[in-house]
Amino acid sequence: MLSRAEPIIVQGGMGVAVSAWPLARAVSLTGQLGVVAGTALDVILARRLRLGDPDGHVRRAMAAFPLPDMADRILERYFIPGGKAADRPFIASPMHAIEPSQDLLELTVVSNFVEVYLAKEEHDGLVGINYLEKIQLPTLPSLFGALLGGVDYVLMGAGIPRAIPGILDSLCRGEPVELPLDVLGANRDDRIVTRFDPVAFTAGEIPRLVRPKFLAIVASESLARMLARKASGHVDGFVVEGPTAGGHIAPPRGPMRLNDRGEPVYGGRDEPNLEAIRSLGRPFWLAGSYGVPESVAAALDAGAAGVQVGSAFAYCEESGMSADLRRRVLAMSRQGTVDVLTDPMASPTGFPLKVVTLPGTLSQESVYEQRKRICDLGFLRHLYKKHDGTIGLRCPSEPVKEYIRKGGREEDTRGRKCVCNGLAGNVGLGQVRRGGEQEKPLVTSGDDARNIARFLPTPDAESYSAENVVKYLLSRVSRLSPSPIA
Repeated sequence: MLSRAEPIIVQGGMGVAVSAWPLARAVSLTGQLGVVAGTALDVILARRLRLGDPDGHVRRAMAAFPLPDMADRILERYFIPGGKAADRPFIASPMHAIEPSQDLLELTVVSNFVEVYLAKEEHDGLVGINYLEKIQLPTLPSLFGALLGGVDYVLMGAGIPRAIPGILDSLCRGEPVELPLDVLGANRDDRIVTRFDPVAFTAGEIPRLVRPKFLAIVASESLARMLARKASGHVDGFVVEGPTAGGHIAPPRGPMRLNDRGEPVYGGRDEPNLEAIRSLGRPFWLAGSYGVPESVAAALDAGAAGVQVGSAFAYCEESGMSADLRRRVLAMSRQGTVDVLTDPMASPTGFPLKVVTLPGTLSQESVYEQRKRICDLGFLRHLYKKHDGTIGLRCPSEPVKEYIRKGGREEDTRGRKCVCNGLAGNVGLGQVRRGGEQEKPLVTSGDDARNIARFLPTPDAESYSAENVVKYLLSRVSRLSPSPIA
């Protein structure tokens, strides 16, 4: 990758296809870092194809994939000319396992390639991809697909991504890689890993790969320091998230205390020590309610390379979120009625999740209670060791009896929402259930969702663009940002 100034604005990698390629491309064209969400891209690709890929973007990107036979097999399996009927369900996607099938490997690699390729198409701006460390099983083939697409940055949070820098190094050298897996009930001397061999996958036809920069998403200086010193390879920088950031966030330090709304209470111990992070000598970006020009300037004055902003981009015109949800939250922002709840129970990961309270979505208790529990995507399942020593998978959001049968505790299922299906519903790709009913959305955002109306370019405007956001955020920055990309 060519050496250039670090971007000031890092666009958040939000949800399942909220930060899809059109948004990342739009931000990248302004000279900042556009980021695609790397979660569940295999499901997203399959469902886009089942809908007929009406604009042809997916098929155009697949035609550029360096192993055309793989792309052809996926098209044959999933593509429906003209799209499926609206009341018909999407074909079930295979769920990830420690030893995935070749079909699933191909779908995962190709889908990550497609998202990065489209975000980077016909310009030389910077594009990153964001993954969750908690979602481990698809990580290796996902990274390889992003590398094939020419990704410039890899970002990862929601865990301790200690192994990822070295894995990127090895993949770029064409070497086999393995990722240690977190397994509940495993002994300290158990070594349980998932593996990926790029040579075997490509039959020796690996193109030249360039190692992207790796940014770890952290909430504390202690984690940043550990990763800087003990990660498997070089950590190029950090995104430092505060407790008002969107999506999954780190739990408070110390004993869990809840306020009268049932939200975790954060205090002074949860504020990162920026002086300690600055002393590590790596660029860092601050995240969590930095969506105003004064905060961007203050972050730069504090020694940061810039800021990461998510919520502002989640509701812009290029966002993958459905237009109806964007309009509703934007109208609520105008009225000052947006309510963001930090829900400690919603996510099966155990991480607090920022959820927008919105009628008709899973944020409503009545809607949540009416949904029949089903786990058919499975990205947030937990690996666990069975009594016979084999490894199983379970999710606190799956049917309660099934979870208990697998050795889980009933109390761990209370309040858990199916985040996988809810996030797919946010972008118009929710599954159609029996009777034609579609999965309900689950809108996640940071606290700054309350203020998105400030990005409207005029008082009577009904929407705003990613470019509007970038221009507003940089309006009080004295040093120049990277030049817009022609």
